Amino acid sequence: MRVDLFDFELPQDRIALRPAEPRDSARLLVVPPSGPFDDRIIRDLPTFLRRDDVLVVNDTRVIHARLSGKRLRGELSAGVEATLIERLDASRWRALMRPAKKLQIGDLIRFGHETDGACLAGALDAHVDARGEEGEITLRFDLSGPALDDAIEAAGEMPLPPYIAGKRAADARDEADYQTVFAREAGAVAAPTAGLHFTPQLLAALEAQGVTLHRVTLHVGAGTFLPVKAEDTDAHKMHEEFARIDAATAQALNAARAKGGRIVAVGTTALRTLESAATPDGQIVPYAARTNIFITPGYRFRATDMLITNFHLPRSTLFMLVSAFCGLDRMKAAYAHAIANGYRFYSYGDASLLSRADT
Repeated sequence: MRVDLFDFELPQDRIALRPAEPRDSARLLVVPPSGPFDDRIIRDLPTFLRRDDVLVVNDTRVIHARLSGKRLRGELSAGVEATLIERLDASRWRALMRPAKKLQIGDLIRFGHETDGACLAGALDAHVDARGEEGEITLRFDLSGPALDDAIEAAGEMPLPPYIAGKRAADARDEADYQTVFAREAGAVAAPTAGLHFTPQLLAALEAQGVTLHRVTLHVGAGTFLPVKAEDTDAHKMHEEFARIDAATAQALNAARAKGGRIVAVGTTALRTLESAATPDGQIVPYAARTNIFITPGYRFRATDMLITNFHLPRSTLFMLVSAFCGLDRMKAAYAHAIANGYRFYSYGDASLLSRADT
């Protein structure tokens, strides 16, 4: 499909720089398969779900993937910034770096917090191991495994999305704001943002309604923010991310559907995990692998009945996904309604509850 079909005009003042307080007071646009839209708030979610429905959430936790430091080459040094985007093994990460063009294979990079203008506190060393075709850098750290994880947490900062980081710096509030209540499996460099709206009170209300909750893991990569540069969706190369569903969860989800319950994905990452793990006949099987599933209109959904998700960028793979779920015309109408009625967009913005078009 032509990528320009997924374009729309979004006023800059619709981009949320802070989340709603409390989290479950964010707005919720309910989009049924047909008929009028319903303007609600997240706290109303139990109204639209029923006993035996299942919420599937992504339990990935965002790491401190943004690192600042110095490139050291002999007696020369220069400031650098890195955003980790993909773990390759126990000691290596792919990263987006600035300035990348001046980096050479073998360069020593020393990350840490500058103290007196020269010394770096909690220094973490890495060497440039390789350069990628898209300008990304492979860093080989001097530490590995859990020791490296701890050092990255100490030396790094929360990696806010570019449309927020370009307008303000990350601060102490983001340490809590940019993690979901489900976060426990470290590895994401971006939050599964639909989960940011949930609170213990909302989860208790859903449980009282007879809705059960199950966890999957997809470590969100920075590729979720990359623009689609191709003119046709067939020419776009989707980024890969690691996803996992364990056997007990797969069995529970299949049992819920057999009883007539609906599977409600909390976020596009949960949906992509479910669809990656589903067989052609709709059975969900255990899964632990990298996925680059790219969902565009015409895709036949196998495992997901409803979707809770934030409002996405024009021409993005995520807007293509929701257009596949509800129909392109339906989603364009929903987004026009959201813009006209002051909904807030992107990671810290409001949410929508989507029903699949063919159900």
